[in-house]
Amino acid sequence: MNAYDTRRMQDILRPMGYTSVDEPDAADMVILNTCHIREKATDKVFSDLGRIRDHKLEMEKKGQQMVVAVAGCVAQAEGDVILSRAKHVDMVFGPQTYHELPEMLAKITGAYGSARIINTDFPVEQKFDYLPDENTSCGASAFLSIQEGCDKFCTFCVVPYTRGSEYSRDAAAILKEARQMVANGTKDITLLGQNVNAYHGTGTDGKTWGLGRLIRELAEIENLKRIRYSTSHPCDVQDDLIEAHRDVPQLMPHLHLPVQSGSNKILKAMNRKHTIEDYITTLEKFRTAQPDIQFSSDFIIGFPGETDDDFEDTYNLVQKIGFASAYSFKYSPRPGTPAANMTHLIREDIKDARLQRLQSLLFEQALSFNQSFIGHPVEVLFDTQQHKEGQLHGRTRYNTAVYAMGPSRLSGQIVDVIVESAGQMALHGAIRIESDI
Repeated sequence: MNAYDTRRMQDILRPMGYTSVDEPDAADMVILNTCHIREKATDKVFSDLGRIRDHKLEMEKKGQQMVVAVAGCVAQAEGDVILSRAKHVDMVFGPQTYHELPEMLAKITGAYGSARIINTDFPVEQKFDYLPDENTSCGASAFLSIQEGCDKFCTFCVVPYTRGSEYSRDAAAILKEARQMVANGTKDITLLGQNVNAYHGTGTDGKTWGLGRLIRELAEIENLKRIRYSTSHPCDVQDDLIEAHRDVPQLMPHLHLPVQSGSNKILKAMNRKHTIEDYITTLEKFRTAQPDIQFSSDFIIGFPGETDDDFEDTYNLVQKIGFASAYSFKYSPRPGTPAANMTHLIREDIKDARLQRLQSLLFEQALSFNQSFIGHPVEVLFDTQQHKEGQLHGRTRYNTAVYAMGPSRLSGQIVDVIVESAGQMALHGAIRIESDI
């Protein structure tokens, strides 16, 4: 979602004469778009701000101005702290207010430039109503936000406090944006939301649409070859979404469905509102609808109160399901969340040992899945060129990264690649057919 927000900020700034640059040393403005999910991400903000300060001082020595801004969820949660610790920051604004960038910049850069700005309100108007149309290419693969916010209030999560309550965009606006993206060359769209499968927007017929109905309408867009979505919540899976996996060929056979823990006791402490039995049943429904579907998930290890038995439940769940990929982290308390005040904390060395053991299993499963493609052709949509001359990067239907040598004209094309080797994170292969491309 931050990648999507960053692109939309560029769209807002472009009419003001701004263009993106690769390095910050001579930039007129630097925006750090931040995430607050994990403690390390927050720490990195202040580390990056230290480096940016040096660039700003060099610009000032030349009599030039560099505007430094912090956007996103860290800005929303810790705006006052940022302004206090980093005196060179000019603007702090949350993820719901970046559509007000022109007004904020005018105050900072105008002839009577104002004091520093902090804008972390939750405005009544929705930012999506004020964003400009997509006018430039997003690339062959791109993100499209359809839903924001969360009403689940998991005890470990800051999202309800930084992104606000759940909001779904009208289907007409989403379809318009998707058509423009496809017209500019996008072929693979990932629909985004904090709880994307909680989507309940107003449809073009005036009725409320779920994610499944929206996907069916998107699939009617000519030249949109692939549709994905992330991130989902087990409690928001509806039958229309499962049926879309059965009926819509453009909907890719991959589902990221975070479970967080394999212990019902821990899930209750997390306020996840589902059980392991619910989760397994849901995955079975998806497999029935789309037999080749593959799953990925999120795991939090060392949540307060997690016993050895609770961890074994998680380990056993992973063994039972088998994941093509997964994200796993040690629990870190986020200020302001209920879990931050919980007792029965887990020692760091125990967290480390459990995480290493789980990741070893997850890595083994991912490697086994990727190695199953060796010697076989896979359909790859190439989306970018790599720094290595002649190397292309793309993704399979299962969202696995693929690297192959080939001409730049294949960027944006779907071609067959014979997989020659595989690691835990990516496939490497040779392009089989270039004719008719």
